[in-house]
Amino acid sequence: MYIPISSWFVAFVLTLLVEVPVVLAMLRRDEPNLARLAVLVVFVNLATHLVVWYVATQVLRVGTIEYVVAAEAWAIGAEALFYTAAVRGLSFPRSLVVAAAANLASFLVGRMLEGI
Repeated sequence: MYIPISSWFVAFVLTLLVEVPVVLAMLRRDEPNLARLAVLVVFVNLATHLVVWYVATQVLRVGTIEYVVAAEAWAIGAEALFYTAAVRGLSFPRSLVVAAAANLASFLVGRMLEGI
């Protein structure tokens, strides 16, 4: 399956529309400055999304289970590490839950919209 470069921005915006509110809701007590937290979520998603979109697609066949597992594992792991480092006092296990919830939500929304 080929993913056109022109589709990246739409997919990225969709990811942000789903993941930013999830992370803000889950971490609002850990990071009360919601503007700061939103910026952190945008930047970490920019990093992980670009790797999934442009690097993983060169190594793995898009649409395969291997691609999905590797791409989602990368995004969840990298985002969890980032949240742990960026949000004072946030444990890695909690960061992992937050990253997994946000990525699962955006993955499911993406799959639902693919069928439309």
